[in-house]
Amino acid sequence: MKIEAAVLRAGSAELSRERIELEEPRANEILVRLVATGVCHTDIKMAETPDRVPRPIVLGHEGAGIVERIGASVTKVVPGDHVVMSYDYCGTCPSCLDNAPVYCHDMGPYNFGGRRPDGTSPISKGDETIGGSFFGQSSFADFALCTERNAVKVRKDAPLELLGPLGCGIQTGAGAVLNALRLTPGKTIAVFGAGSVGLSAVMAARLAGASRIIVVDLVTERLAMASELGATHIVNAKDSDARDEIMGITGYGVDFSFDTTGVAAVQQQALAALAPRGTCGFVATPPGPLPVNMMHLMAFGRKLVGIIEGEAVSDTFIPMLIDFHMQGRFPFDKLVKFYDFDRINEAIHDSNAGRTIKPIVRFS
Repeated sequence: MKIEAAVLRAGSAELSRERIELEEPRANEILVRLVATGVCHTDIKMAETPDRVPRPIVLGHEGAGIVERIGASVTKVVPGDHVVMSYDYCGTCPSCLDNAPVYCHDMGPYNFGGRRPDGTSPISKGDETIGGSFFGQSSFADFALCTERNAVKVRKDAPLELLGPLGCGIQTGAGAVLNALRLTPGKTIAVFGAGSVGLSAVMAARLAGASRIIVVDLVTERLAMASELGATHIVNAKDSDARDEIMGITGYGVDFSFDTTGVAAVQQQALAALAPRGTCGFVATPPGPLPVNMMHLMAFGRKLVGIIEGEAVSDTFIPMLIDFHMQGRFPFDKLVKFYDFDRINEAIHDSNAGRTIKPIVRFS
């Protein structure tokens, strides 16, 4: 079938809107008519780094839409169901069998390879193969193919155009707090970076009953948003030393710190701000090695842990977040700005410049 897609081609970070071909769903695949898709910083990194994914390719991995057709072996959904598409995984490796699909042994090729597991792509333009199956979906298009593994059926009374970012960015921040760090009532947390991932962590920490939620950022408007969403303290890192401020607030450091910036100096502050037995989680990495004071970790049982996709099992975690949102307890809609599909490059630029916390592209 013919579809409209935003294609990333060699030699450019801009996406070009093109009319291309999408295959019919195979036995285990689901054809989804996109209502909207989030724009994630992972998409932006892939566009800005020439060798991260094969080009040409259709990016996008926070898709939300309506099931159009299903393959012969699909039983999870039927045409007309509402779905959010999340990350893909193999389902058979030791991590997947241990209900930890975010650490699938083949996470790289399944999500960044631009091909199905058998090496084919569902997308083409005439004789030209175009990379598809990005995160098992390639949702920068008005139609996409996903599989039963990464399609999450969601309630029909929820605002579908809003739900796409739950498939990655929002899931990552909220899941880091609730699944990976397992914050419990009364504990303290410092969140470094008040973008969509960090602010999702703030909302999750409030849900979990944290006694102090400290947010560190450089942008006054984002710190104000953090306060609105549940932060008990804000620290503008332009004006003061974040570690000193956190020590002044807590007396001995925080039980958890969470870095979303991937900046080495910030990650070192996140580690330095830990209380004894505290844990620092991170979801982005600096370009080079991170010097770590190992004695600081060992002497008081502190930990440093990497977190992927909020360690979420999307089939259960995304519906839970939607329920929280519908109850008014997880207002992630406050992070969102909508863009029409023909403004997708503007959405990317606004996200990069910090003008928009979480862009969502809508399809007519």
